[in-house]
Amino acid sequence: MPCQETIITPLSPSSFTLLSKCSVFPSHKSTTPDLKLSVSDLPMLSCHYIQKGCLFTLPPFPYPRTHYSIQAKPLNNLNSLPPSLRPPLSYEGHFMPILAVQVTEFVDGVFISCSVNHAVTDGTSFWDFFNTFSGINRGLKKLSTHPDFSRDSVLVSPVVLRVPEGGPKVAFDVHAPINERIFSFSREAILKLKGKVNGKKCFGDNGDIDVVELMGKQSNDPFRFSDGKLTPLRSRNGTNASISSFQSLSALLWRGITRARKFCDTKMTTFRMAVNCRHRLEPKLEPHYFGNAIQSIPTYAQAGEVLKKDLRWCAEQLNKNVMAHDNKKVRSYIDNWEQDPRCFPLGNFDGAMITMGSSPRFPMYNNDFGWGRPVAVRSGKANKFDGKISAFPGRKGGGSVDLEVVLAPETMARLESDPEFMEFVTQC
Repeated sequence: MPCQETIITPLSPSSFTLLSKCSVFPSHKSTTPDLKLSVSDLPMLSCHYIQKGCLFTLPPFPYPRTHYSIQAKPLNNLNSLPPSLRPPLSYEGHFMPILAVQVTEFVDGVFISCSVNHAVTDGTSFWDFFNTFSGINRGLKKLSTHPDFSRDSVLVSPVVLRVPEGGPKVAFDVHAPINERIFSFSREAILKLKGKVNGKKCFGDNGDIDVVELMGKQSNDPFRFSDGKLTPLRSRNGTNASISSFQSLSALLWRGITRARKFCDTKMTTFRMAVNCRHRLEPKLEPHYFGNAIQSIPTYAQAGEVLKKDLRWCAEQLNKNVMAHDNKKVRSYIDNWEQDPRCFPLGNFDGAMITMGSSPRFPMYNNDFGWGRPVAVRSGKANKFDGKISAFPGRKGGGSVDLEVVLAPETMARLESDPEFMEFVTQC
């Protein structure tokens, strides 16, 4: 289906009324010792703070409404924020709060958002915190999860990261023109896509375990087996399970964006995926290890290969890299960084890169501050450049996915009219 154009009204500081602002300090000193930044934390010093939030309907109970006068405005203009609201670099956490929470009230909803230092937390830890924060606010007395602050793994290194005077700089042009769209994919559309990639009808609809989907959970979830044993995963016909829903969706995106960028056949393209290393390391980290425990896996292919070979071939390249990223590979990445300590070069330097972040398996819609779950999840301006993709779970659940896609304007226009890509898009 075609995308509808969004009419954007730029926001100015006068569009908002600031009701209150405060700093929060603990009532007593923490007993947790100082936590050393790891080899997964330090590279994030050149990245913006993470900016994510949830949109809620207004609480049903009575509360004063005489304290503001706000004209509801769309929030999807990336360049509309005043300079004081532009995202800081994580290195600036030396001089400013590690975490900020903002509650924005509109005429028909409330947006609760967090901006947190990316050198302190990755997406897994961020949403663990957000879920705990919302639970405490709705009066939860006993928390179901607790953060693990242990720093005794191979991620903690004696190697020193030396930064230039004044600190590291963001690696991409924050003023480059970009467009942003949310493309929604229903569960049915994703099952259809996965069936096409795997050359068979998916059998998740009848209630049986979908082993292909389970294999896809390796990118962000730990393995759990009732008998404590790791057994080979096989599909119903006895062949090894291969391509997950998310890898199928990533392959579709890789082809669509590469086609929209109009490269020559020999142009080398890169698709980067962030993977959770908590369960890949041996010994494993705790699932709720608090901090960064991610690595970025690049998959390379010439534009001609991406477009002339089929969708399955693209998905297989991504699948091979994810499956190969085991304990040995994680440790090799750590060794490489220790030999050349550096900040992460986030961006699209040759015009042919795609960077996938976040995850549709993060519990974004589990947040409830006391009056129900969110109706939408959105992100701020932070870390956005041509080719940056963020994956969110769909609002309806059940395996639906929302992709937040950021592209150069001309590339976005071509992607929106790409028949192969748009065949599976439910809404945008």
